[in-house]
Amino acid sequence: MFEALDFIYVPVEDVDDAAKRYEETLGARLLWKVRGMGTVVARLQVSETGPAILLSGHLEGPRPILIYRVSDYSEAVYACGPRGSPTFARWRSPTAHVRASGLPAASG
Repeated sequence: MFEALDFIYVPVEDVDDAAKRYEETLGARLLWKVRGMGTVVARLQVSETGPAILLSGHLEGPRPILIYRVSDYSEAVYACGPRGSPTFARWRSPTAHVRASGLPAASG
């Protein structure tokens, strides 16, 4: 059902400071940073494989959102839905996201 974990969307208070810390302490590569609509989002890569890190100034709460690529969006929603697992949202199809506090917990 889940093909890959593509992004870890991380809420932070100061995107510029967090991006600098990721670069200095983890050796992450800053791929891009955008400012608009009252917030900042930065994409970093910490390894050649694995998910990209999206640092976000607009997410609420302390938990990251895991953004998975799925082979069939409707199938993934159906398979997880009855178990009280995540609410899914499309994000540039076919992906689904879940809050990361153990797998899976509801996300808005």
